[in-house]
Amino acid sequence: MKLLSKIQENIQEVWKNILRIFSPPDDDYPKTGIQPFEGESSEGKENL
Repeated sequence: MKLLSKIQENIQEVWKNILRIFSPPDDDYPKTGIQPFEGESSEGKENL
């Protein structure tokens, strides 16, 4: 019986991963687009 339960657990894990691969994405990242550069320019500074 333990062998059958282990096989069933493995099949369920494989099936869950297959469903995750082929399901629509669940990430909800904002669509940010191009971000302006707000740092300092390195022109005129000596590199160390």
